[in-house]
Amino acid sequence: MDITVEELKERLDKGEKLHFYDVREEHEYEEDNLGAELIPLGEIPDHVPELSAIKDEEIIIHCRSGARSGKAAAYLRSQGFSNVRNVLGGILAYREMEELED
Repeated sequence: MDITVEELKERLDKGEKLHFYDVREEHEYEEDNLGAELIPLGEIPDHVPELSAIKDEEIIIHCRSGARSGKAAAYLRSQGFSNVRNVLGGILAYREMEELED
């Protein structure tokens, strides 16, 4: 169910419309983000009602390294979300991959 940074970048570069969420804290998001919507990990339960409209659609979640987004993905799955994908390695792996491409 996870997604690699390479697959994510390819899909972002194509301009795909994704349900894409960042579960880091606001100060981290302000420093660097990939264009995902910010919902800090602790606020995920508060957003379940609005997210339930896309319960069966693909939802991609990322954080700094993949740990918090893994927790968020597990929580959403426990709430009946069927297609939640965690970005392996998070934004650190994404930026590292970009540096290697340059």
